[in-house]
Amino acid sequence: MGKIILTGDRPTGKLHLGHYVGSLRRRVQLQNEGDYDRMFVFMADVQALTDNADNPEKIRQNIVEVALDYLSAGLDPEKCTLYIQSCIPELAELTTYLMNIVSVSRVQRNPTVKTEIKMRNFETNIPLGFFCYPVSQAADIAAFKATTVPAGEDQEPMIELTRELVGRFNQMYAPVLVEPTIMLPENATARRLPGTDGKEKMSKSLGNCIYLSDDADTVWTKVKGMYTDPTHLNVSDPGHVEGNAVFTYLDAFSTDQDFADFWPEFANLDELKAAYTAGGIGDMKCKKLLNSVINRMLDPIRARRHEYEQDIPEIFNILKKGSDAARETAAQTMDDVRRAMRIDYFDDAALIQEQAAKYKKD
Repeated sequence: MGKIILTGDRPTGKLHLGHYVGSLRRRVQLQNEGDYDRMFVFMADVQALTDNADNPEKIRQNIVEVALDYLSAGLDPEKCTLYIQSCIPELAELTTYLMNIVSVSRVQRNPTVKTEIKMRNFETNIPLGFFCYPVSQAADIAAFKATTVPAGEDQEPMIELTRELVGRFNQMYAPVLVEPTIMLPENATARRLPGTDGKEKMSKSLGNCIYLSDDADTVWTKVKGMYTDPTHLNVSDPGHVEGNAVFTYLDAFSTDQDFADFWPEFANLDELKAAYTAGGIGDMKCKKLLNSVINRMLDPIRARRHEYEQDIPEIFNILKKGSDAARETAAQTMDDVRRAMRIDYFDDAALIQEQAAKYKKD
């Protein structure tokens, strides 16, 4: 069996730097390295509907936005399969079967689910679809027999549950599914990029994001307002880099070349950190550096996005072609699943002959 990557995003809005540094940047790298046999990248519209059931138009409009972000970031439909989750009905079928082998209490213990429930104020009235989305996510992975899932560390509990469900299925029926492993970002700082307000996570719902499609002026406005060190009141004051969103972003995105081009007084980020900690470096200077770093990174993404925006029908063609290819793969897996569960009634010639012999009259 080959090495297969699967990963995706909820189409609830444009993708932001948290998505990019958490997994999207690595996806492009992996795609171009060619070490994997297949790569599937999908828009999780079914999952998005679990907490947007009353607003499907939001999901409908953002399918194109996410597709544009994928393509402009460098995902190539000739090298990876881009598809829409709801176009693969086999995923819903596999979700149903996996629900039979996991308990409610096991899903409740998932820390990611707990966090998401609290964030959405679902404590007293949780939609069943939302509660069960970790099982749906496991089906998304298992249906393509993915060996590797690039994701941020907040998704580790989800992958753990997927491995449990796959292992349980294989033990109960037959070893036809594959236990995946998570691929975390290489840069540890990037595993959970905070919002511009310094809060734990960048999130569309919290309004603390820098989007891949933001123009240069918008980026600067957001960077200027970023959370830094509340105790750093004067330039001469010693500063703290821990918990300082500006330095977290510099950890995630800056290179030595950025310093050579934008702030040659320092050879690298470590030197800047030392100077900031000692005192004498203003927050605004650090923000100007970060602004230059981010815009340099986003400029080619913006340019590619502008090109793709000129032919939106082709975006839909890419997604249709990818969805058809993805469904073919999922259907093959479901053939294996039904055979393992012995519910492949019409394909089981031995069963038909056995039942015929059982009821045949002398």
